[in-house]
Amino acid sequence: MKKTAIITGGSRGIGYSIVRQLGLDGYNVVVVATRDASAYKEALEALGQERITYLYVQANVAHGEDRVKIVEKTLEAFGGIHVLVNNAGVAPKVRADLLDMTEESFERVLEINTKANMFLTQAVAKQMLKQPVEGKKRGTIVNISSMSATVSSISRGNIACQKQE
Repeated sequence: MKKTAIITGGSRGIGYSIVRQLGLDGYNVVVVATRDASAYKEALEALGQERITYLYVQANVAHGEDRVKIVEKTLEAFGGIHVLVNNAGVAPKVRADLLDMTEESFERVLEINTKANMFLTQAVAKQMLKQPVEGKKRGTIVNISSMSATVSSISRGNIACQKQE
């Protein structure tokens, strides 16, 4: 049985590169992004042209019901989950000095960059624990961080305090 990897924020940029490489390495890949698949038509077609087996799941990781949907759709399509790459993340809508940051901005970044990753990880880990052991591990979970975890920026303070390594 081929292993399956879920990649959040997998429709473009670093996430898409991870999707593509894991696909080329022989994984079934689950591409998770917030917009309709038609928005990523060319990128998804390129996966198919490279004979990468993929499933696109439109979901917002900040919503609990969407996190459940990601796990359910993955299991329906591929029968198991072996890798989770938490790549999805956002910057504040308005980059402001720490002294001017709003609670709304802080909460949005916290909800998507931290809370969503935690609870998707929890859901996937519970599934991994149900699966048969392959070798010495049940699965792999990778959390993509940000350079803001180590490099200060007065306009990105809410990311810096949430992306600590």
